[in-house]
Amino acid sequence: MNCFSTQIISWYAQNKRDLPWRHTQDPYKIWISEIMLQQTRVDQGIGYYNRFIAIFPTVYDLANAPLDNVLKLWQGLGYYNRACNLHVAAKGVVSELGGKFPTSCGELIKLKGVGDYTASAIAAFAFKIPIAAVDGNVYRIFSRYYGVFTPIDTTQGKKELNALAQEMVDKSQPDVYNQAIMDFGALMCSPKKPQCYDCPLLESCYAFRNGCVDRLPAKSKKIVQRTRYFSYLMIKQGKYTYIHKRQGKDIWHSLYDFPMIETAKEVKPVTIVKSKEWKELFGKTKVNILHMSDLTKYPLSHQILMTRFYIVELGSAAYLPNGDFIKIKIDELAQYSTPILINNYMAAEAAEKYFTDR
Repeated sequence: MNCFSTQIISWYAQNKRDLPWRHTQDPYKIWISEIMLQQTRVDQGIGYYNRFIAIFPTVYDLANAPLDNVLKLWQGLGYYNRACNLHVAAKGVVSELGGKFPTSCGELIKLKGVGDYTASAIAAFAFKIPIAAVDGNVYRIFSRYYGVFTPIDTTQGKKELNALAQEMVDKSQPDVYNQAIMDFGALMCSPKKPQCYDCPLLESCYAFRNGCVDRLPAKSKKIVQRTRYFSYLMIKQGKYTYIHKRQGKDIWHSLYDFPMIETAKEVKPVTIVKSKEWKELFGKTKVNILHMSDLTKYPLSHQILMTRFYIVELGSAAYLPNGDFIKIKIDELAQYSTPILINNYMAAEAAEKYFTDR
């Protein structure tokens, strides 16, 4: 075992986090945790993981569940394609593999939604295959430790760091080593304010010795966020409202939301009411606006959503809004998986006052 791995594992023995998915070698449970922790903080993921495993303890339970049930349990985690992919992959494991997970990276990566990192993590944690599970934590640690200035968002940068990571794997206990370096990246060599003076690798770290910790890892480009403007129309028609299931490659695939008018910029409410989309939705039916919310900012990783909610009441109980909508009772809305921004607004005072089945 090399010096780097020895120090990392020694540090881990004293500082490791007690996480529920570390108490099993079941590839199904490890797979769930790895998919769930993509784009999700560990402290947030623990509760979701425990609830998910309680409802779907085996791959058979997940495969046989309706997708809407899976999405409802996933609600609030975001990146809902992860849940859709889990469902597809679970069905494949059951129907094509008899419920048994592949044991090699080459086969694991064929599962829907499983990439290089996730395949390596499952292989190392469940089957103790000596392979490095390389994620952002690992890129950051090795960029700093070895002084790699090749941008990590380039093919060459990933190639260099993957080679270093693979070289450092403790072949005798790859599961422990990979968990150790993940915790080290999260707790010690963090993106901001790393704990350099408490680091066991301090004396041999290139970035610390050369005063460039804050410049590594290097990136060639920054994420550019685009801003979108959503006007949601919460339709009240007696005890009923209308929702639709989102499709296509846009955000929140397979979740339900209200009829929505998207604009390229912020527009006044009078413009929304006079818009072509409003007229297509309601025709000449009388619409009474009960409440209009303030414009609220809702940030996503690559987008910023500026949202406004209109609670409207239809004058004709017989009228059906134009579009692919499902008519449901207002008090049944909670049974459907919806984006968290809709959940947040449903808890607001205005929604509780105006958007009721009374």
